[in-house]
Amino acid sequence: MFVFVCAECGAELTTPLSQVVLPAHAHQSYGNGTQLPVLMESGTFAVDPEPSGPPWRTWEEIGPEEAAARGVYAPDHPVPGGAPGAIVLAPGDAPGTRLIPEHGGGGYCCGLGRADGPNVACVACRLPVATRIDDCSLWQALWLVPDAVRRLPVDGADATPRSWARVMAEGVSTPPFEAMAGWGSRTRVAHWTNHWWSWSPRWQAAVGQALAHLLAASEGRPVTVPDGLAGEVFRPALDALLPPGPGARRAALAGPGLPDPEPDADILLVPAHPQTGETWTPPPGPAREAYRVPLAFGVWRGLVLPERGRPVPASGGLPEGVLRDDYDPSASRPRPPFQADGRAFRHAMVRIPAVRGPWLRELMGDGARLSGAGFF
Repeated sequence: MFVFVCAECGAELTTPLSQVVLPAHAHQSYGNGTQLPVLMESGTFAVDPEPSGPPWRTWEEIGPEEAAARGVYAPDHPVPGGAPGAIVLAPGDAPGTRLIPEHGGGGYCCGLGRADGPNVACVACRLPVATRIDDCSLWQALWLVPDAVRRLPVDGADATPRSWARVMAEGVSTPPFEAMAGWGSRTRVAHWTNHWWSWSPRWQAAVGQALAHLLAASEGRPVTVPDGLAGEVFRPALDALLPPGPGARRAALAGPGLPDPEPDADILLVPAHPQTGETWTPPPGPAREAYRVPLAFGVWRGLVLPERGRPVPASGGLPEGVLRDDYDPSASRPRPPFQADGRAFRHAMVRIPAVRGPWLRELMGDGARLSGAGFF
């Protein structure tokens, strides 16, 4: 575990925190005027290994060689020029900070954004150390400025990552559906007409990233995926973007606690470790040669171990004015079909070296084909 202190005066800014992998939806912008919850679980933090934030530069300005050195292999607009290593945590885990009132404006919609730079300061010396985000359609978070803070280990804390066996025993699934709310509905929270069941934004971001890897692993051939929920979220996009015909590559779900992957699997959908981000590795055998597509652990677990919904009454109802607090979204699936997060897909795709190949380069340049098919 670690605490973060001010680089200027050394004052403690945060409570003790454990490091976890950066969520796939960390930079997601979801819907229009939607309320999103806190990004990070309390007591955790994550580090963004990539450059983020201003100054923003166009692809033409940065050039292919410099972009490749930054890990970007296809046009991406715009390219962030900020420093890598931004640290994100739950806003409530930074009691040693305070908002800077004069940095609270700047063209936001319903809350705070990051366009004006740091808007949170160290309580002790007033050095700007972080940016608080809580605007509509954005995940609520506190992003520490890398060069304004220092990370110190907590004495006696165990820094050993959890084993896969422990992750499976303690980890939970991310539900595929969530109750969403529009901004301002808190004043009418007693009325469920202001809420709606939707495919989880977490799933949409994680599947968007995984789709990029599936296309890279396809080598331009059809890809088959397992039936069930995996087929529902992956198959429409794969069938639309990949050519039909023989020679399909087979994708299978694999990971800790599952039987060994079948030897004819060309692609494995596997979990990423929730602390380190490392993808699960199959045991020695033919499956070791398969292309591994990483999935956020909670989403992967939701695919391989779907949770059963609570029973709901087949008839009858509650008295007028009484609301249920045990409604299960799996009992009423969202009407629209699943759509992956297009930004998460593109962010992942332009960072896979295979995107420089002819067919993927042509696909990424066909914006109408990507946006008009309805699966993003």
